[in-house]
Amino acid sequence: MKKPSWLDSRKNVVLLVRVFLGLCVVVLLLDLAYERHVEFSWEGWFGFYGFFGFVGCVALVLVAKELRKLLMRKEDYYDD
Repeated sequence: MKKPSWLDSRKNVVLLVRVFLGLCVVVLLLDLAYERHVEFSWEGWFGFYGFFGFVGCVALVLVAKELRKLLMRKEDYYDD
């Protein structure tokens, strides 16, 4: 029988999620610690790059789902 992974325990997964959320909050708060020299006014908004990255990733996933419908082949496409 295979030995269970450390991620099989709910306690470890909850701890990992909390650590990642804590790191996200720290990075977001560091946005206040320095002055940015921006090209456009909206780049100076608090948390702009985090929000922009999140929206970009969500858009990428949604576009990929639609692109899959266009490019998908039958299961036996490469069979003789």
